[in-house]
Amino acid sequence: MSIQARFQLSRGEFDLDVDLQLPAKGVTAIFGPSGCGKTTLLRAVAGLEPQAQGELRVNDQVWQDSRTRLAVHKRPIGYVFQEPSLFEHLSVQKNIEFGLKRSKPDGDKTISLDAAVELLGIGHLLKRQPYQLSGGEQQRVAIARALAVSPQVLLLDEPMAALDDARKQEILPYLENLHQQLDIPLLYVSHSRDEVARLADHLVMMQAGRAVAEGPLETVFTSLDMPLAQGPDAETVIEAVVAGRDGAYDLSYLVFSGGRFAVAGERMPQGQRARLQIQARDVSLTLNRQSDTSILNIFPAQVEALAETSTAQVTVRLRIGNDLILARITRKSAAELNLHPGSQVYAQIKSVAVLA
Repeated sequence: MSIQARFQLSRGEFDLDVDLQLPAKGVTAIFGPSGCGKTTLLRAVAGLEPQAQGELRVNDQVWQDSRTRLAVHKRPIGYVFQEPSLFEHLSVQKNIEFGLKRSKPDGDKTISLDAAVELLGIGHLLKRQPYQLSGGEQQRVAIARALAVSPQVLLLDEPMAALDDARKQEILPYLENLHQQLDIPLLYVSHSRDEVARLADHLVMMQAGRAVAEGPLETVFTSLDMPLAQGPDAETVIEAVVAGRDGAYDLSYLVFSGGRFAVAGERMPQGQRARLQIQARDVSLTLNRQSDTSILNIFPAQVEALAETSTAQVTVRLRIGNDLILARITRKSAAELNLHPGSQVYAQIKSVAVLA
């Protein structure tokens, strides 16, 4: 089960040319700089780009090909724009109920209206008018309205672009709820690395109308020939599970395929899943495990690949268990350690951030 999207579109000096096969569950982030074609791709999926030629199949249904082109109103999608675009004369409840008018009465419900309200934490807002809501609350209502359609695909076009940092932190947990609870795919346009790291399972990297990389988040983040791994903010995201706690030192223990992380100051219930963000600049390498060190998170690792990122630095892709991480070290260090693909090393991880 997948989404197959192949589109070509020419508009002035801009050309969109993509051929993608995306998972039919989870969050696919469409990521890249402004003007690279992210929103155009999303609009083509929605049918809002009439000049876009190509093919779109969602699971076993043809939405567009050389003979078929479903009109926008016939595509079972929910669309959330950068601005909430709520009807100012309607209450929150009436805004959400408006989405029901596009829901087929005999169709399968992807999510009930009550469940959407609960997932987005807006039950106490139903009687209010849009002007009485914060930006984050308005966007949560807009998402609930999109879900009321019972979509087969939920499209989100930079839903936090117009929000300040405080409002972004307010809405992120609800987006994570959608990620965990919905069985439909979410296509999420963003130019924020932090949003992508926190929410995405799958990543499409866009540049100048082309998809230059596409695959699971970890794979694209650690592709040494991609800009994400070459820049100063190169990072990795690892999925982990809370396994216990050391109350005496205020540490939480999170297990992953390669061992157990100790993270300070995070209090999470045992069994909770979490994403750990590791910056490449916070990873150092040794040939022997160090004992007299303040670093708690040290793991045996194997070098998979190396790439020079400047005249002075090298980025190293490492495998720890089944997971990949990056390390940014100097060329001199790489030479003195005689690093090459297959080298056995110890990765010392100085700092870990818990994303969710």
